[in-house]
Amino acid sequence: MSRVRRSVLAVGVLLAAAGSVRAHGAALRGSSGSLSIPTWLFLSTGGAVVGASFLLATFATDRSFVRRSHDWGRRTRAVPRVLREWVGPLVGLVGLLAVLAFGFGAATGLAPTEPRRNLAVLVVWVGWWAGYVLTLYLVGNTWPALDPFRTVARVLPSLDREYPDSVGAWPAVAGLLALVFVEVTLPLVEDPVVLATAVAAYGALTVGGAVVYGVDDWFERADPVARAFDHYGRVAPLARTDDGVGVRAPGAGLVSMADVDDGPLADAGGVAFVVALVFATTYDGFVGTPAWRAVAEAVHAVGVPGLAIYAGAYLVGFAAFVAVYRWAARASRRTGDTFVAVDELARRFAPPLLAIAAGYHLAHYLGFFVSLSLPLAEALLAPTAPPSPRLLVLPSFVGAIAITAVLVGHLVAVWVAHAIGFELFPERLQAVRAQYAFVAVMIAYTTLSLWIVSQPTVTPPFL
Repeated sequence: MSRVRRSVLAVGVLLAAAGSVRAHGAALRGSSGSLSIPTWLFLSTGGAVVGASFLLATFATDRSFVRRSHDWGRRTRAVPRVLREWVGPLVGLVGLLAVLAFGFGAATGLAPTEPRRNLAVLVVWVGWWAGYVLTLYLVGNTWPALDPFRTVARVLPSLDREYPDSVGAWPAVAGLLALVFVEVTLPLVEDPVVLATAVAAYGALTVGGAVVYGVDDWFERADPVARAFDHYGRVAPLARTDDGVGVRAPGAGLVSMADVDDGPLADAGGVAFVVALVFATTYDGFVGTPAWRAVAEAVHAVGVPGLAIYAGAYLVGFAAFVAVYRWAARASRRTGDTFVAVDELARRFAPPLLAIAAGYHLAHYLGFFVSLSLPLAEALLAPTAPPSPRLLVLPSFVGAIAITAVLVGHLVAVWVAHAIGFELFPERLQAVRAQYAFVAVMIAYTTLSLWIVSQPTVTPPFL
């Protein structure tokens, strides 16, 4: 048997144990559904950890200490120009061409139609959305150097029309919500042709926007993927500086992000995008739970079309997330006894949510990435050996990491919110009180996230 066929066999063995290949991270949640303690105790403990971390943070009232904790940094070395300007763009273009070639090739018989054997599916869902995104909040945002659509747009003539300030980040909000809804409702994981079509359509739209409004304005303000990756990169302990790469405290980039008046959070759309980033991954995980399946089937039984059920839950869920966050901003103004506007409070305290989004993304997709990459690596390194039985214990191990990732993301968020409060308010007690509502929202997000990752995975109905 050839090495390639052994690799595919190894992938198939673990998938048989972990579940079907879906963008919903089936391997992860299916592995964490057998808790040895009551679910209510598990969830309340997680919420209590976040609450306790806030209480501990309140003891840090020395402004100089809080400021030093997120201002600390150290320069390492410059990134070679050849990596930024040649290797990165080349890797991105090769990846895009592989996705299109193997995706559309499945329609003509030139590439496998089975998603577990098609390179387009593996590159997009395993290599890119699961594996690559994990690096963003660990080592920083490298997407500007890799983005193939940015590379293509740079060599095309630009109309250089002025990007309307009144629009702000709202195109990115709409784009992110559309991308996630398409990912959930269309067979992008099961059908390589549909996946390649979606990639091509997105590429045409984003390159067209960059040609009209310019590369910098479009990708910094309107492109949902570039904006999401920029936000994830701000969580990382590594950051690109003017003279190289620097090391900083995890989440320090979020504190500085909140203090920039002309940055990505300068308008209400920027705040809505942060909330959408948290909501989108939550929704993606929720539709794979038994609770959603039961509710959706009950509603469908009275005659509501399946697509309408998903769209209705999507819009209502996002509106609820925005409403809860706006409530927190209004409550913060009352408890903090401040004249700072509600919109300003919403803008200042939005960055901590990105740490939550990063932690939940890792929890949601780590198992999906590991379940496919490790069997393949083992088969390539030991092509004559059968798939290792040890791979079958991975789901439990990954489930533990998932829970840890959710909690760590929320703990970082609590500390970032604490640092932002002390930057914003002159009085120490006022800075603490202003955080009450936002911490309450974080505890609610923690409980919801832990509940989702603790659920056994089921196939979403009507898809």
